[in-house]
Amino acid sequence: MATDITTAPASTGGCPVDHGQFGAASHDASGYTAENHYGYEPFDMTDPFPSYERLRKNAPVHFDERIGYWVVTRYDDVKAVFDDWETFSSENAQAPIRPRSEGAKKIMEEGGFTAYSGLSARVPPEHTRIRAIAQRAFTPRRFKVLEPTIRENTIAALDAMLASPDGTGDFLTDVAYDIPTITILTLLGVDPAMVPTYKRWSDSRAAMTWGDLTDDEQLPHARNLVEYWQECIQLVVKAHRDGGDSLVSDLVRSQEGGAEISDHEIASLCYSLLFAGHETTTTLIANSARVLLSHRAQWERLLEDQKLIPGAIDEVLRYSGSILAWRRRALTDAEIGGVAVPKGADILLVMGSANRDEAVFDKPDEFDITRPDARSHLSFGYGIHYCLGNQLAKLQAKIVLEETIARAPQLRLVEGAEIAFGENLSFRAPTSVPVTWKA
Repeated sequence: MATDITTAPASTGGCPVDHGQFGAASHDASGYTAENHYGYEPFDMTDPFPSYERLRKNAPVHFDERIGYWVVTRYDDVKAVFDDWETFSSENAQAPIRPRSEGAKKIMEEGGFTAYSGLSARVPPEHTRIRAIAQRAFTPRRFKVLEPTIRENTIAALDAMLASPDGTGDFLTDVAYDIPTITILTLLGVDPAMVPTYKRWSDSRAAMTWGDLTDDEQLPHARNLVEYWQECIQLVVKAHRDGGDSLVSDLVRSQEGGAEISDHEIASLCYSLLFAGHETTTTLIANSARVLLSHRAQWERLLEDQKLIPGAIDEVLRYSGSILAWRRRALTDAEIGGVAVPKGADILLVMGSANRDEAVFDKPDEFDITRPDARSHLSFGYGIHYCLGNQLAKLQAKIVLEETIARAPQLRLVEGAEIAFGENLSFRAPTSVPVTWKA
């Protein structure tokens, strides 16, 4: 039987409850209160895991009036929602957390911004059609062609960092920052010299979609998104005109050969891939170094046996994934973990909590690169929207770890350095990873 934790009405924007319904002493059936939230702060990515544990135990499915989302924290519940796309739609996956200001909307409308999700926010049958076409272009052959370039870029970045005379560097900015961006730009046929520009655009996309911006703060980001979208349109135009050997050209050729995909849909795929294809991979690479070096015994095991690298990457994804939460919307009255959720409800699936669910993973707060079930993590999602680029992300992380072990086995985190994480609802990305190789 469902437990009706709150009678919050459905909403597609803004907070769907009267904030006054929760007082300092008011609470739902689990003891969850507006005052304490069990320590959970939706936008704080510094160390959310203790609050996740408290939510799993006390309020595994609850409505958070601060963000207007039902928050789901247990593994089985998160996985079940991902798997039931007919009940829980992905249509809100790319919707702005905070409504766009009138000024931002004006900039984007006048700039011709009509970008839509490549795949993550689309639903069947549209999603099924586009993903099947994209899957044919996103092939292992393309990954194999990219591998030498990824390795060359990794070696160059590491050598440049290790040449620093003071024996210190930042693994995020010196190594992890550019490699995935160059990789995805090369995949899409874009000049790698545009890395800084695409990084600027990607930062704006993250801020506008998952951030907590004021109306005025949105304006420069809105201008960047207009530039970003116009560039994606031009990539498709160029592929039609010049052909070439890129994923965009493959999609255009598929279209010309009869595949049912429009130029706008191809441009939207570019819009998504140019962000998702590097942003989360940069974070995966940075987190791999950060977590492994902070667990020295695990790093030493990798030095002794590099065959453990694939498992280590999956354990990093479980223990400290790039994306900690993703979104869905209930298309009908439903239940999640026995809790009644109304039609139209926005749902936040906290994979970062699910990946540390003690009901699934033994000693989940311990980092263990030999963990036998690490691949069961939900950091790439689950079901029909499972991350299309997961193998490319893992390949890049693997190459970076191999070359780092070869060139800097003595690498370690700078002692006493505090690593901060940017504030947003979904992405847990370190702002720096200070390292040293001094004796």
